[in-house]
Amino acid sequence: MSTTPPAPSFPPAEVVDNPSLVAPEPPITPETRAFWDATLEGRLLMRRCRTCGEPIWYPRPICPFCHSDDTVWEQVSGRGTIYSFSVVRRGAGRFASESPYVLAYVELDEGPRVMTNIVDSALDDLTIGHPVQVVFHRAGEGAALPRFRLA
Repeated sequence: MSTTPPAPSFPPAEVVDNPSLVAPEPPITPETRAFWDATLEGRLLMRRCRTCGEPIWYPRPICPFCHSDDTVWEQVSGRGTIYSFSVVRRGAGRFASESPYVLAYVELDEGPRVMTNIVDSALDDLTIGHPVQVVFHRAGEGAALPRFRLA
């Protein structure tokens, strides 16, 4: 398992310091440190299995397809399309005052589907299949959450 992040291969995305939607700080582990460090630089990483070739999302060191630990980090484009979405009109906890907001699955151009938020977009403009681009919302000092806006 490689813990070394790849060199940048795509231009960095925007990192928003004061996001419009609350961005809870995620737990950071030694296995995910490279991922979260890259988000602060505006780069989206995922792992790829060198045994079976499958892209791995969410970031983890063991391939869920063939159970190999021969996985490497790779930078992805941050582009994708809306696969599914829901407008949340009654948030709970930290999100109670954030309504309405959008919870979505985005299918990355590289294949995996990511659960995320669609931000900075009019609700009436959202459609399944609409192209999106990653934007990062700072979540404390050690991470930024990958979210998406309409492209």
